Amino acid sequence: MELTPRYKTLYNDALEKSSLRHTKQREHIFSIILEKKDHPTADEIFTRSREKMPSISLATVYNCLETLVESSLIRQVNFERESTRYCPNLRPHAHFLCKRTGAIHDVDLPDSLIKQLEETLPENFNPEHIEINFSGSNNSND
Repeated sequence: MELTPRYKTLYNDALEKSSLRHTKQREHIFSIILEKKDHPTADEIFTRSREKMPSISLATVYNCLETLVESSLIRQVNFERESTRYCPNLRPHAHFLCKRTGAIHDVDLPDSLIKQLEETLPENFNPEHIEINFSGSNNSND
């Protein structure tokens, strides 16, 4: 998948700001994560990336993921005893892990809730980000 002009600019700006150089592997891994937005693991990203870049190694995938996280293009999503997953959604949001299907879903958080959460912190504490994870089951027949 090719990055759209919007994501290409975001990618280039983030790497430049982090003093990192562009590589075709980094761009490829970023595009893989953006393609489905299903919170893939490193192994899933590796498998998908080999379809268009057969010579890429798992070590390269991990290095690219580390760089993308460091440059704030993606974020890690961790659930207890689960593999780390990667999310391109950088807006404030929570995650819901469906224990029945294993799928992770983004949950939008209203600005008013974020503000309310920040107000519960002790005086002079300023959060850089808020991470909220839910786990349970989707009880619909989907």
